[in-house]
Amino acid sequence: MRKENVVSIEERIPKLKQHRKKKANRRLIFLLALFLLMILSVIYFQSPLSHVKNIEVKGNELVPVETIISESKIKQGMNVWSVNKKETAERLNKLPEIKNAQVKMSFPNSFVIEVDELGKKAYLLKDNKFQIILENGKVLNKGTDSIPVDAPLLRGFKEDKALKKMISELGELPKEVQHLISEINLTPKKTDQYHLTLFMNDGYEVSATIRTFSEKMEHYPSIVSQLDPSQKGVIDLEVGSYFRSYESEEAESDAEPESDAAEEGEGDVGDESEG
Repeated sequence: MRKENVVSIEERIPKLKQHRKKKANRRLIFLLALFLLMILSVIYFQSPLSHVKNIEVKGNELVPVETIISESKIKQGMNVWSVNKKETAERLNKLPEIKNAQVKMSFPNSFVIEVDELGKKAYLLKDNKFQIILENGKVLNKGTDSIPVDAPLLRGFKEDKALKKMISELGELPKEVQHLISEINLTPKKTDQYHLTLFMNDGYEVSATIRTFSEKMEHYPSIVSQLDPSQKGVIDLEVGSYFRSYESEEAESDAEPESDAAEEGEGDVGDESEG
């Protein structure tokens, strides 16, 4: 029993040699792989593959591509690994038009800049320029000479709390109602410093106030649907919902003081629709 359990040195030596050989082979393969990796890294960093080739910008409308690339500080030819994506995004977020920016690397040597801009809510007539007003109420120091058609034009406003309140109210309106508005004029009265006169794209005029603007204007489409489209006039939304046709106003101005013509053509929306 004892002799059977004894393993001779001669029998163990081949196994030890084989084990050491395998271990040496593994170490050699590891060193060769590491050396090859280092060689490839040197080749990569010295080759054009490690230099920025393309810079793509997505999501921009208000800010030109050239401005975004310039502010990002990413330049063609610079090493791709020298670009700090987080710091680049933070620089772009400082632009007044940008809400959020993301910078992504597109392997092997391109970058994609995705921006989410603040919405354009209106234009302000200032210094004979139509300047863009963003959804946060900020007025951009750039504008256009041509009359804008993609957002309402604001007249009579200054860069104060009334403007910010107006933009806030405008932002609460459904898109389809916003697109119906051509101009919003601030026309203060003794009883209401926030009184508004609106001119709509469908030919109607609206009398309203900033205080209840979004609440009242939300019902504009249903109000107009009750009116005769051939008879234009003023829709008064200050207190209730009243309609005065331009024809009745002309008749009122031509009538005698004792005449009852002033009562014609006036009434709430329901009465007008029945006529």
